[in-house]
Amino acid sequence: MSPLIDPFGRTVTYLRVSVTDRCDFRCYYCMAEDISFVPRDDLLSLEELGRVCSAFVARGVRKIRLTGGEPLVRRNIMVLVRALSRHLESGALDELTLTTNASQLRRYADELATCGVKRINISLDTLDPGRFQAITRQDRLAQVLDGIAAAKAAGLKIKINKVALGPYETGEFETMVRWCAKEGFGLTFIEAMPFGETGGGRADEFLPLSEVRDRLGEIWTLTPLDETTGGPARYTLVEETGQKLGFITPLSAHFCDSCNRVRLTCTGILYMCLGQNDAADLRTPLRVAADDGPLMEAIDKAIAAKPSGHGFAPGPGNDRSVIGRHMNLTGG
Repeated sequence: MSPLIDPFGRTVTYLRVSVTDRCDFRCYYCMAEDISFVPRDDLLSLEELGRVCSAFVARGVRKIRLTGGEPLVRRNIMVLVRALSRHLESGALDELTLTTNASQLRRYADELATCGVKRINISLDTLDPGRFQAITRQDRLAQVLDGIAAAKAAGLKIKINKVALGPYETGEFETMVRWCAKEGFGLTFIEAMPFGETGGGRADEFLPLSEVRDRLGEIWTLTPLDETTGGPARYTLVEETGQKLGFITPLSAHFCDSCNRVRLTCTGILYMCLGQNDAADLRTPLRVAADDGPLMEAIDKAIAAKPSGHGFAPGPGNDRSVIGRHMNLTGG
């Protein structure tokens, strides 16, 4: 089948799938504390999610990332992971991975590794118990660290994702760099993006990663690297530790020109851009026929409408969210 090429000549090879909008944390920059979740009857079944993923694999997608919400709180989630692992075995898929808050990793780490998952991203913004509780609204840092230890023991390669939260984070970045260097984990910093109404001021939350890089450069020697993993991160080598730091800057220095990804929600809505409201319904064509003809037509139409870039506008004077939906629905 023909590859998925958007109007700007970019080939879509990366699908991010939010398998649930539910999460056992309530990170304040991601969702409101009293958020209402999607009714369970509106969710795609695990079998339907697998069918959509397989359709994208048939069209040239080489990487699938399962996200949420928290993907590991979806009931029977390993049914989907096992189903998708067959594409790894056939060679049709290069990588199956997931982003998780690590709360459930003690339970699932070994089985994930058995299914061919090689590496995972773990969302962890602090190693301080008090600050962790303030950010996630949950006192469960010890459980997260135990899950990370289980993943490491299972042989999974771990990358920590830390959202840059201003303005109170003095020392947090340095602490995370040192810990990840000690543990042998990758580390990527991400600018906070304006999604949904969470009860906080968006301008106050935004911290450009240029400031973080400058701060770390006062402690270590940072050398920019040309390499890429096919994602949005730009990498820097910490000469003293030998580790690589990733910087994802969707607001201060966007990477739209090389975007190769689309996002599927747990309800079957495909977003062609994280920072736009353009969307395509894949649930209806998925359910109207047993064959994938209507689904493939809908995918083609969606890719043909992929925009050139996002519309984020951070900083003073832009306090309200650009995107009304919360990040837990779209997937991180």
